[in-house]
Amino acid sequence: MRITRLGKRAAAVATAAVVASALSAAPAEAHGTKPLKNRSLAAVLGADKRGFDHNGHDYDILTAAVGAVLKAKPGSPVKVLADGRTPVTAFLPNDRAFQLLVKDITKAKRLTGEKKTFTAVAGLGIDTVESVLLYHVVPGATINRKAALKADNVRLKTAAGSSIKVNVYGHWHKRISLIDADRSDRNPRVIRFDINKGNKQIAHGIDRVLRPVNLP
Repeated sequence: MRITRLGKRAAAVATAAVVASALSAAPAEAHGTKPLKNRSLAAVLGADKRGFDHNGHDYDILTAAVGAVLKAKPGSPVKVLADGRTPVTAFLPNDRAFQLLVKDITKAKRLTGEKKTFTAVAGLGIDTVESVLLYHVVPGATINRKAALKADNVRLKTAAGSSIKVNVYGHWHKRISLIDADRSDRNPRVIRFDINKGNKQIAHGIDRVLRPVNLP
């Protein structure tokens, strides 16, 4: 699978990269607002101790993937998610998003359980998993829902070194999708906003995994 070639870049990626100038400053730290706190996204993900379950709307597979990368590569740039002092915006694929990815990759007829899905994801190799995770992280800015809805067509540079594009759509009720490098699959949609709001590290839940390359 061509996605594996991105793994070679991961070790050289630092938590640099600043997003487009319109979003380079953390919106929640604008004049007259309270300073942002330092709770990390790793702390948010780690708060759920239940592990793999039958709830496709939480982040068990993502949490396990982050843990697997950091166990194998303690110096990975993924560790920025554990440093609440560093501004970060992350897009979090839920468990169903990973199940859909594995179903697509394996050409399976149905979704697999969360544990088997994680095993399949881990089977892609740690470097590949690391690269995919970094493609979901935008370092250098705290982009909340209000700012994101004003960012139509803005390109966000990810910690993987490549960009994703914000697409704001809808007339009365504004929604957001993210345009990734894969043109053959439906783009992920933001289905949950402002996870960890009030902190320098903020996240938004998405319903598909962002793909850094075209998949077969």
